[in-house]
Amino acid sequence: MMTKILLLITCLFCSVWANAQTEQLLLMPYPQNVERQQGQLVLGETIDFAVEGKKSAAITALVTTLGKRIQQQTGQTFRLKKTALNKAQLVIRVANVQPISNLIADWDESYQLNITAAKIELTATQSVGAQRGLETLLQLVGTDKTISLPVVSISDHPRFKWRGLLLDTSRHFFSVATIKRQIDAMAAAKYNIFHWHLTDDQGWRLESKKYPKLHKLASGGEYYTRKQIRDVVAYARARGIQVLPEIDMPGHASAIAVAYPELMSAPGPYAMEYRWGVHKPTLNPANEKVYEFADAIIAEVTELFPFEYVHIGGDEVDPEHWNTNPDIQSFMQTQGLKDHRALQAYFNQRLQKILQKHQRKMIGWDEIQHKDLPNDIVIHSWRGPDGVSDAVSHGFQAILSTGYYLDQAQTGAYHYRNDPIPPKPLVIKNIANDELIHSWRFEMPRKRGRPVTGTFTFIGNDKNIRQAFVDFTGKSRREVLVKSYAKGQAIFSLDTWMGPVEFRVNLSAKNIHGYAIVGNAPYALSGEKIDAKVSAAQAQNTSERFAQKYLPKTEPVTHLSAEQEALILGGEAALWAEIVNEQSIDLRVWPRGFIIAERLWSARDLQDENTMYARVNSVERWAEKSIGLLHRQQQLNALQTLAGKNEIAPVKMFVDLLEPAHYYHRQHEKSAYETYSKADPLNRLADALPAESETIRQFNQRLAVWLKNPQENADYVALRAELELWRANRKQLQPLLIQHPEWTSLANKVDAVARSSLELLELRVRTDALAPSERKKVLELIQHARALDQELVVATVTSLEKILNSFTSS
Repeated sequence: MMTKILLLITCLFCSVWANAQTEQLLLMPYPQNVERQQGQLVLGETIDFAVEGKKSAAITALVTTLGKRIQQQTGQTFRLKKTALNKAQLVIRVANVQPISNLIADWDESYQLNITAAKIELTATQSVGAQRGLETLLQLVGTDKTISLPVVSISDHPRFKWRGLLLDTSRHFFSVATIKRQIDAMAAAKYNIFHWHLTDDQGWRLESKKYPKLHKLASGGEYYTRKQIRDVVAYARARGIQVLPEIDMPGHASAIAVAYPELMSAPGPYAMEYRWGVHKPTLNPANEKVYEFADAIIAEVTELFPFEYVHIGGDEVDPEHWNTNPDIQSFMQTQGLKDHRALQAYFNQRLQKILQKHQRKMIGWDEIQHKDLPNDIVIHSWRGPDGVSDAVSHGFQAILSTGYYLDQAQTGAYHYRNDPIPPKPLVIKNIANDELIHSWRFEMPRKRGRPVTGTFTFIGNDKNIRQAFVDFTGKSRREVLVKSYAKGQAIFSLDTWMGPVEFRVNLSAKNIHGYAIVGNAPYALSGEKIDAKVSAAQAQNTSERFAQKYLPKTEPVTHLSAEQEALILGGEAALWAEIVNEQSIDLRVWPRGFIIAERLWSARDLQDENTMYARVNSVERWAEKSIGLLHRQQQLNALQTLAGKNEIAPVKMFVDLLEPAHYYHRQHEKSAYETYSKADPLNRLADALPAESETIRQFNQRLAVWLKNPQENADYVALRAELELWRANRKQLQPLLIQHPEWTSLANKVDAVARSSLELLELRVRTDALAPSERKKVLELIQHARALDQELVVATVTSLEKILNSFTSS
């Protein structure tokens, strides 16, 4: 019986994607221009191919890789046979067969892929374009044993020049084999920058000839030899990817302090740092030996990495040691440097000249931006769209990483909505005579760091809120989507640097209270009314100037011109490795890495999230076979370890109904209750979960369709069968709960939510009325189930809430 229910659910849920899949090819990133025609090209076990143009080892390697990966994808013996141009079934034309240039300005990644019923033609100006085109072709080949290609004409090029992925190998060390696997996946996703974060407080990972104590004393024995680095750089370049090294200076320098304390701003003593967070050791800008050190290290780096940029970090410099060092204070006075920011700018100017001497350009995080640095540097923003706007408005080039942090559990949809081009500044429209301005100040405490503070404002009248926005402290104004505003309550949402945030607040004449769901977990919220309500009728005009007078303060942001937007080079996904290791890296990066890659490559107006999910679900299965990604296997390995000798199926269904807490909730939990260091094990239930539950996402999609017409139909049967499976799994899970009693509270929540969802689903077929007492009971369950539990949340609570909200309020 259970098998029949599972088969029914699988068939019904698969039908959800049928229409979406017929409209778009299952490609990611999606090409700029796709013209489909009727017909197919069916390939046999042998393809006759020809290369038109200059012979090269790079193109020969591409063809060899193509044949190998088709075999991996299809499981069939496959052969590429060279032939004359007029007899070829596959023709590759490349004008410039040189490998990817070390200079960004030289890159041309465009390609044309034409498939007819008789032939495949791939044309590119550069070999890197041919590489991008072959990845598209490999996705079209798919994983079926029979290769049947659509008749299609594709003309493609990247939207942004800079499309990077940062891997942090300082917090947790990754083997060369693991890094190469990520590079293979990056090439498949059409990334072109591997940002290698090689140094930080917790370890120096680069072999140094001039300063050998760095890798001998400050790496814990885990570092990359010069030979290994050359190997990785060559491996990446052969796949159309440049390697950007990051050497953190002057902060994030605890590892340097262990090896060479004489270069630091405080005397020490220093020991290896295993705690996560921002630490105090900082290079001494008043010491000329520091610049000799930087010169020698950059000389070694440029010898190993041919790319035109070197990343210097430059973020999160704690000035305490600068402020308490009398020699540094005297130096600042002599140089006319008024504060620590000016001192860091001085250091960066010296560093920029060293880089220039070695024919390299500087890239660094937001904090390096300064008017005395040349405009050919790149500002890498972790602070968000405002940082990008500020950089390009001052003539600097910029890239964005905020919204693309893969170490944070976030939904693919959130990443997909995030764009390197900042939203335009919010304009407050004229206030009508019957409209009011209501503003409240709020505070959301966190378990680590300062509270999140700001204000939110509604403009409108009792019948209609025409405009609403949030001013987070230190951030520019952002418009919100108002979901409800009545009876002293408001629900509104927006995307933020923390992820999607939904405010649910109770309003009174003076105070507010409630909570905000940040990602998928709640933050308590409190605050007060800023001032009495003000109407436009009380003023003598309805101008924007009047509106600004009564609005909360906000951070100014520039309206970017087309020329300034052109300075935005693109973006980078980032995997910081505090809670990621060798056993979970693929599970953290992929398949979300494909989603971010599409946002950086494909057209901006490609926004439909449902088709995006359909395509990424297809591409992740393809990538598993084509390039050997281990995201599924890593989850299964982790679950099997947790299950021990028990059957894995119950725990697999169990975790499908959970999600890791999004944003930095997990890190905050560890900070509050554990050591928050490398000593913390990464072998828990939370470490075995992907960022979001695809099971719940698909369930909620079907639920939304059914709630438009809640009848006993096929959708109802599928939804009910799924809920019954979730309930039945509680019994199957019992042996594991004996082994892992800490899971019991989560299992009880899942069971209670499934039971309540079933009851409401059945009731909703008959009526849309719900007794207040029953509503209160369900709301209490939702609140209980939504609370963090072992760094996890019960994802099924979103489904229960959707059913509850479909009932009318009495």
